[in-house]
Amino acid sequence: MTSLLPWIALLLPLASMFVILLATRSLRTLSAFISVAAVLGSFVCSCLIFFQQTSAAAAICWIDLAPLFSVPLGLTLDPLSRSMLFMVTGVGAVIHIYSLGYMSADAGKSRYFAGLSLFMFAMLGIVLANNFVMMFIFWELVGVSSYLLIGHWFERPAAAEAAKKAFITNRIGDFGFMLGILMVWTGTGSLVFTEIAAGMAKLTAHPSYLTAAALLVFCGAVGKSAQFPLHVWLPDAMEGPTPVSALIHAATMVAAGVYMLVRVGFLIDASSGALHVIAWIGTITAVLAALMATQQNDIKRILAYSTLSQLGYMVMAVGLASGQAAMFHLFTHAAFKALLFLGAGSIIYMLHHEQDIWRMGGLAKRLPITFLTFLVGTLALIGFPGFSGFFSKDAILALAYERSLPIFAFAAFTALLTAFYMTRLVVVAFFGDARSPHAARGAESPIVMTLPLILLSVPAAIGGFGFFARNFLSLPNETKPVVAVPVIALLALLIGVVSALLLYRNRTTEPVEIELFRNRFYFDELYTALIKSTQGLLAAIAAFIDRWILDGAIVRGLSGGTWGSGFLLRLLQVGNLQAYGFLFGLGIIGLIYFTVFH
Repeated sequence: MTSLLPWIALLLPLASMFVILLATRSLRTLSAFISVAAVLGSFVCSCLIFFQQTSAAAAICWIDLAPLFSVPLGLTLDPLSRSMLFMVTGVGAVIHIYSLGYMSADAGKSRYFAGLSLFMFAMLGIVLANNFVMMFIFWELVGVSSYLLIGHWFERPAAAEAAKKAFITNRIGDFGFMLGILMVWTGTGSLVFTEIAAGMAKLTAHPSYLTAAALLVFCGAVGKSAQFPLHVWLPDAMEGPTPVSALIHAATMVAAGVYMLVRVGFLIDASSGALHVIAWIGTITAVLAALMATQQNDIKRILAYSTLSQLGYMVMAVGLASGQAAMFHLFTHAAFKALLFLGAGSIIYMLHHEQDIWRMGGLAKRLPITFLTFLVGTLALIGFPGFSGFFSKDAILALAYERSLPIFAFAAFTALLTAFYMTRLVVVAFFGDARSPHAARGAESPIVMTLPLILLSVPAAIGGFGFFARNFLSLPNETKPVVAVPVIALLALLIGVVSALLLYRNRTTEPVEIELFRNRFYFDELYTALIKSTQGLLAAIAAFIDRWILDGAIVRGLSGGTWGSGFLLRLLQVGNLQAYGFLFGLGIIGLIYFTVFH
């Protein structure tokens, strides 16, 4: 029975989706409870798997094209997947419960919860897959389900555009991911992770090929985890319902890219060139996103850019050859970022969907539970000593300090910016006078929304201790913190917090205007101009190929050649016996000539 637990955990959300779509779609409340019950069931199974060290059932042969390749239908259960399974279902369950309150009056409630169930099924599939083919299928399912959830309010043009932007941008990264998978299969002859790891000698014998394969696989993470230059979709994903934002940003979609890189760490770590590129992509993403966050006014967008920045930290850790440090920060980030997004949702819900922090103010007194839990999440995010983010972020800073001082400098500067923009958010939104009628009349959210905030605040506050003691202390000596790292981190924290307090205390308008940061370094405008400038050229090339090569040379050429051959052959069929006799004689003469002289 225990060997079936992983399959039950995986398939419960899928069953929930089918039941909602086929039987209970018109019963909105029942649909919601079915979805919540399914994810709670998956969470219970995950707890049993995590604490009882359950093993997966034997793999079933799925695709057998021997000797070309074979693909099993199997699951992997190692410490990495067990921990990830526990985290995804735990955070997912809390967000499902929160959604009962946030989406209580939504007309598309059943469709929303069906989408959540599909999303959970796809993410759990990525976590449990033991080969590239299964992972890629679930990878694409995550893309489809995110498209449906981001565009849940599809009647809004902004939501529909955001959903398309997320879907298309991810397809760019996924194309590279697919090429990388094909290169790995060509090089090792297998698609199963354990078999690829065993056959790495075939790839390491060709360093350039290995680096190309590793970087193409990394392209998948660039899309899913929204790394530079494919980071542009994630902030726009805020157009979906806030619980969706929490789910995507905390424990599922964006975490999938980092998890995948750690899962295939044997491939990434084998190429120093790939590690160097990955480390700097993560560093660039962390700094750029933090700079953008300092000038955003939408509370969800501030948190979205914060997610981009923290994902940059995780990818940076992967590039510094420490998947353990990356996963440490992924786990702590899942708790405090889900808490922050759900806290933002509580504010938005009670302020009748107001999201501009400059239209808030004075919320600390009116939303005390939301404020205190949001403050816990903020302290964890900025790395305040003792909170979960302090341990995980300092682990990455220590890693960078030992292995790349330039990257460490950028990482420390990002920590300063994080403290700055989060203090700005808290001061402007929660303190001072109410700056809108809704803020003045706001009251605390219902218990179904505040209870998840309280539950998430516990791991956000103390979650770093258990993981730190059990995992981080077992890291190699060269990655343990040195005295300089916590000192620099604390100094960056103090500078960021104090600067924000001095600038924004008792302010009612933005005192610092930096259009470059506010307009996100104009990446969207750049991509739009690039698409428009190349669209005409690409259309002309496509028209030329279609008209002169496909239609002209191939279609018309083949049909014209066939007609011409038929016309020539028709001349031989004249129906005249004398002509036939002449041709027959001519043939005999030709036969004699070739027989005698050749």
